[in-house]
Amino acid sequence: MEIRTDYLVIGSGIAGLSFALEAARSGTVAIVTKKEKMEGSTNYAQGGIASVLDPDDSFELHIRDTIESGDGLCNEDVVKMVVRDGPARVQELISMGVHFTRQTDGKKDFDLGREGGHSMRRIVHTKDLTGREVERILLERAEENENIRIYENHMAIDLITKSKMLKRGILTSEIAQTCWGAYVLDVNNNSVITFLAKMTVLASGGAGKVYRYTTNPDIATGDGVAVGYRAGAKVANMEFVQFHPTCLYHPLAKNFLISEAVRGEGAILIDKSGKRFMEKYHPLKDLALRDVVARSIDMELKKSGDECVYLDISHRTPEFIRDRFPYIYETCLRFQIDITKEPIPVVPAAHYMCGGLLTDENGLTNLDNLYAIGEVACTGLHGANRLASNSLLEALIFARRAVEKSSRDLEEKRVTPFPRAPEWDPGDATDSEELVVVSHNWDEIRRFMWNYVGIVRTNNRLARAKRRVNTIQEEIEEYYWDFTVTRDLLELRNIALVAELIITCASLRKESRGLHYNLDYTAQDNKYWKRDTVIWI
Repeated sequence: MEIRTDYLVIGSGIAGLSFALEAARSGTVAIVTKKEKMEGSTNYAQGGIASVLDPDDSFELHIRDTIESGDGLCNEDVVKMVVRDGPARVQELISMGVHFTRQTDGKKDFDLGREGGHSMRRIVHTKDLTGREVERILLERAEENENIRIYENHMAIDLITKSKMLKRGILTSEIAQTCWGAYVLDVNNNSVITFLAKMTVLASGGAGKVYRYTTNPDIATGDGVAVGYRAGAKVANMEFVQFHPTCLYHPLAKNFLISEAVRGEGAILIDKSGKRFMEKYHPLKDLALRDVVARSIDMELKKSGDECVYLDISHRTPEFIRDRFPYIYETCLRFQIDITKEPIPVVPAAHYMCGGLLTDENGLTNLDNLYAIGEVACTGLHGANRLASNSLLEALIFARRAVEKSSRDLEEKRVTPFPRAPEWDPGDATDSEELVVVSHNWDEIRRFMWNYVGIVRTNNRLARAKRRVNTIQEEIEEYYWDFTVTRDLLELRNIALVAELIITCASLRKESRGLHYNLDYTAQDNKYWKRDTVIWI
């Protein structure tokens, strides 16, 4: 089966939906999402969107905070562009129907929050469910649009490039650098569909499931980075994995994040005896940047042997806590934790990929007609460490810029008519009766990534991880070609590749910077390593 569309968008979060809504003005859009359309990191984003909306704030301050967080690797031009365009994008969401929390004293001003690394209150939010509100409105608008069609439970297998249409040995560099859509697995019907598109947009989110402990939903298996890299797209800065300092520690709580906004409203980190410890690690104490806080907690746990630390906001009034953080309050209460009276047990967990597919200022990769936006991309905004609540902002800005560039190319007829693409060839693949191989390798990857390529690394740990991932990838490759593709198999193939890319980038960087901390190179090397780590096939 073949489907033709002007735009193919892989992912249905804030980046993909924002792009689709704008692109639908100039053509047809197919959105492919591998589970239900609401399932994704956007839907779980608690904090909000960082933007200059207060008269006492300024673009210069937000730019400075972002660059300081990025620890020397931010693209300053990109930072300025994103920050200055932020207020317009927030107002655009409001015009669509998004309701952000306002002050309760009768004023119409936003109730702006503050998070680690920000010098001012500038986080516009909807209580502690900002992502869910934004996702809800964007989906409503997309479903109303006759030019947009959403394909749920469809997962990209590989991109379609000119190199797939020609025999080996007769390629030119120009031919090899063009994308024409993707082969997509219809999970429910167990069939492969050829999606041909004049423009393809990877907006599939992050890769937190590469690690044993993560705040991410189950779909965050690095699919966009993996399919892009296999097609020849450049990847950058995969060593910079942001670990959120405060994930709820409870045997029955899966992936539940305690927003950084809780610390922004005065919560403090304490050990099991009730003693504060962040003052030992940074002058900003509990409002230090995420890499500092996560590393500090990791050090405290290693010294004490405890399984968690605690986040305490019980000194604020119960009314304030329930009103500002209703979702967090109600969720913790289900686990018999009353955050108005007692501290919350927390541990760090993999949260956000600052690296990804390398793009220009319009979200365009090094492959013609292939864009990457949102967490799947490395745009130059985050550098070595993302400033809190800059991620949703980045998604909005780059979705708009990618539409402007791609639609302009379509209008100027820089894109040739659809080529003839080969149908998906399953070869001699058969259904597998040994799915235990998939689950075992999945579990092993996540364990050694957590133990060897986590918050703190060493050369020996990275070397062990490299050996293990190479062996597992050999097994996966053999398994992949022998058996019919399934979502589980595709996800395993992708997390193994993303794990390899993280290990490779971490091994190349011979220093400690931002989110990458190597005990063998604790100093920062600005002479040689104040640059991106870029790899490609």
